[in-house]
Amino acid sequence: MPDSPFHFDSHGALLQTDLPLPVRRGKVRDVYDLGDRLLIVSSDRISAFDFILPSGIPGKGELLTAMSRFWFDQIDAGRIAGPKGERIQHHLISTDVPAGIAGPVDLQPLEGRVMVTRKADVIPFECVVRGYLEGSGWREYQSAGEVCGVSLPPGLKQCDRLPSAIFTPATKAESGHDENVSIDVMIDHLGPSLAHQLRDLSLGIYQSASEIAATKGLLIADTKFEFGLIDGQVVLIDEVLTPDSSRFWATDDYCPGSSQRSFDKQFVREFLMASAWDRQTPPPPLPEEIVRQTADRYREGYQRLTGERAPTIKGGGSA
Repeated sequence: MPDSPFHFDSHGALLQTDLPLPVRRGKVRDVYDLGDRLLIVSSDRISAFDFILPSGIPGKGELLTAMSRFWFDQIDAGRIAGPKGERIQHHLISTDVPAGIAGPVDLQPLEGRVMVTRKADVIPFECVVRGYLEGSGWREYQSAGEVCGVSLPPGLKQCDRLPSAIFTPATKAESGHDENVSIDVMIDHLGPSLAHQLRDLSLGIYQSASEIAATKGLLIADTKFEFGLIDGQVVLIDEVLTPDSSRFWATDDYCPGSSQRSFDKQFVREFLMASAWDRQTPPPPLPEEIVRQTADRYREGYQRLTGERAPTIKGGGSA
């Protein structure tokens, strides 16, 4: 349908939406301005090494939305609270598709993949928490014995559990790669009060979420949170503890010393690293088998965490 605002790839993955509203696009999300609110649409796009891949992962956007909703529900129920037991404020209002936002267009493709949220002034730092040594943290530790200025014991192996979770912020880049920094850089930009509040909130959310995940047989190796300000109050925004923002490992498979089997996009990164792609030019399409296996891993992680069947994937068509 040429006039459709929904664009799918040959696997049925939703790659882009074009609603008649002001929009800004991230690597995965199309964010529409509803005036006093935002409409955040999770597409099936997937990124790696600062590139958006030409292949999507069918159903990924629905899984990301469902997992975020799961964690926001944990916050609302008080199972995840602030460092002093206080309620954590967040931006989510609803996951229902608002009526009347695109005239007579059938909005069925949006079902299950939207968040209607309050508007916030975004704080320009990624609040990263690491409980295990992997990814850029592992690489930095190998060269410097520390991560973002946090000294760690010698002799740690890849994917080792850290003595305690550490806070390792990163700058938020509009394009390109976020840069890992020390908390001192964050303090210089935000002041000590706000920087320490974000650190304590991030560590508290990670600890509570890790305890919940552990009861489901999952380890949260690391994650990143984003926060904003609404009327001067710190509010948790964006996605929360999804496979795009976190590393999830199975407890029964965990064996430090090498990469772990994961329920996130690390699987795609590893495929690309083993390919002939130079990571400088536009990336190649993913083989059908890699698309399928990635979708399977996202679904398995969701089902392990929630105990529910993954959302039904709504078929699309070629753009």
